[in-house]
This record gives sequence, structure tokens and C-alpha cells, in this order.
Amino acid sequence: MKNHFGGRPEPPARRDENEPSFMRRPTGPLQLKPEQKLVSVYFNLDNGTGRIRGVYLQGNELVEPIFQKWMEPFRDLGMTTLTMRNTGGTDHLSFDAVGIPGFQFIQDPMDYGTLTHHSNVDVYEHIRVEDLKQAAVIMACFVYNAAMRDEMMPRKPIRPEEFQAPPQPEGGAPATPPANPVSSATPPSGGQPPATP
Repeated sequence: MKNHFGGRPEPPARRDENEPSFMRRPTGPLQLKPEQKLVSVYFNLDNGTGRIRGVYLQGNELVEPIFQKWMEPFRDLGMTTLTMRNTGGTDHLSFDAVGIPGFQFIQDPMDYGTLTHHSNVDVYEHIRVEDLKQAAVIMACFVYNAAMRDEMMPRKPIRPEEFQAPPQPEGGAPATPPANPVSSATPPSGGQPPATP
């Protein structure tokens, strides 16, 4: 991630040398590579079997109306939820941390957290075929829709000066920039700090 899209400087303190990079405190501003601007979006489905129920928007208000439209054909398949909440502990966080829109799909938990997650029973036999079909269709459509857009996916600001207010309904109050749009010092709801590759 750091070699292609960006990252923060490594801490000089010797006490941090043996810690994995995602656990180290950032020591300076986010430094982006030119390739960061070439990636429009990253979609992640990482919680085993379980039907897709929606998308964690990771605080990106600008994508909500886009995803609402894309979800419409899948309401009868149970995809009805968009939440501004963050979710942690999975691959989209590395993209989100460098300003590339990264999204994890909300899934029925099934036995992923209690039995199969990173275990020797995380095998083909635990896949539910109907869940897999539903997820494949939704993922393919989201990827296709993103690829066919004339513009890149809207990005949430990674620096306060980059804040762009989302469109407001008539008579709505103007948006104000978040106090700290992306901070690797503040862990997402999953309890893990965002990865700094």
C-alpha cells in the first residue's frame, strides 16, 4: 500500500521498531503517491458466507446517493442498509487510510465470528450457495457501476482543507467539515487502528 498509494512516515522511536506497522503511531502528515489518484474505489466482501444486507460507508456521505440508486434492484434480495458507520478489521481500511474510497459490505454474520473466522473450518462446505449467488450478483453490479461512471467515486476529505460539503436538500443546513476527517490515531468501530502499509 505504502509503495503505491501513500502512507505516513515511520516513527523514529526505537520502542516502536518491533511493532507491526498498523500498531505504530503516525509521525507526520499523510504522504500520497501519484498512483493514489488512479484508483476510484475498493469494494470488500470478507466475512465468509452470509447474504449482503448493505454497505458500511466509512463516513463518506458523498457516496450515499450513488449507492442508494445502485442498491434499488437488490432490495428484494435483502440489501436495504447503508450506514455511515465504520467497520474495522478488514482489507478496505488500508485503502480508506490513504483516501481511496474503501467499503465493506454488511453481511449476515452466520457462523463467521464464532466458528469459521481464520480457522481450519473456514472451508468450502461452509458456503451457502444462495448467499454466494446473491453476493456475486451484487458485487459484480457495484464493480460494473463504478467502472462505468464518468467520474471517480467521491472521496471523503483526508485533510480538513479538502472538505467538500455534500449536496443539501432545499432548506437544509450547510455541512461543516469534520474535525478530523481521517485519523489513524482514532480506531474505527472494530477497535483496530487503520492499517498503515
